[in-house]
Amino acid sequence: MSAATTPPGTPAGRPEEAATGQLAPYQLYDQVAEAAAALVIKRYSSSFGMASRLLAEPVRTHVCNVYALVRVADEIVDAPRPDGRRAHQSRLLDGLQDDVHAALRTGHSANLVVHAFARTARTCGIGAELIDPFFASMRTDLFREEHDEESFAEYVYGSAEVVGLMCLRAFLVGRPHAAREYVELRAGARRLGAAFQKVNFLRDLAADSDDLGRSYFPGLDVARFDAHDRDRLLDDIDADLAAAAAVVHRLPAGSRRAVSAAHALFAELSRRLRHTSPDEIRRNRIRVPGPRKAQVIARAVTRGVS
Repeated sequence: MSAATTPPGTPAGRPEEAATGQLAPYQLYDQVAEAAAALVIKRYSSSFGMASRLLAEPVRTHVCNVYALVRVADEIVDAPRPDGRRAHQSRLLDGLQDDVHAALRTGHSANLVVHAFARTARTCGIGAELIDPFFASMRTDLFREEHDEESFAEYVYGSAEVVGLMCLRAFLVGRPHAAREYVELRAGARRLGAAFQKVNFLRDLAADSDDLGRSYFPGLDVARFDAHDRDRLLDDIDADLAAAAAVVHRLPAGSRRAVSAAHALFAELSRRLRHTSPDEIRRNRIRVPGPRKAQVIARAVTRGVS
């Protein structure tokens, strides 16, 4: 998918509108779509919202547009209506994926979140090679309750690593050597996305098992989850975080602070999980308190300036 020539917010096609400073109707629709995407992020993820505010524009809008679509797809599979059935969830997910592909071709969608995502995808060069694995992983949640090593790797790649690669596309948009930088940084982006996903799997162990009937980690007996399991999983997560940290400093300045903050928040979660009893992890979702989040982000921002 080639990148569009018109970046978000740039008047195009009606020079008379640009000259008068008035928005053409389609431009207003673009703005409303991106506001809708921002609202999705605000209501569903406080940690992401805090970190994303550190991104420079237009990258901030692009990343919010990506995460809004991810959130909508995730809610289709994780939060069905009380009378919902898996067949209906599957049809909704298929329809959402079809809408995304159509919007990539036309640049327009009646679904505001899809429209916002398509604007970002067309501008940043996000194509089917990243989008389709994501939807494949979301679809897996509708029929697979346990994973082996192979299916777990495929799931993490599609549900998280490709999202990291989409964000990397956004971080590099407009840079003269973006193609080369993408190749050099993509391994780190994948490891960061994987770490985020695995941390969430561990902190959501109770909800995934008890409420959704899922067990993501291969070979893990949630009922017998113990300190050895906890430390083994966290060792793997910390290795991903370390690999990602090694390349964060190479990101563009407008993205580096936000990624440093997000990395620091998940590293803090990993640390807290390691100091939490297996029984507590099994019962409750571990969080970073608001004041501590602010401290972690402030310290990460200071380190990420250079």
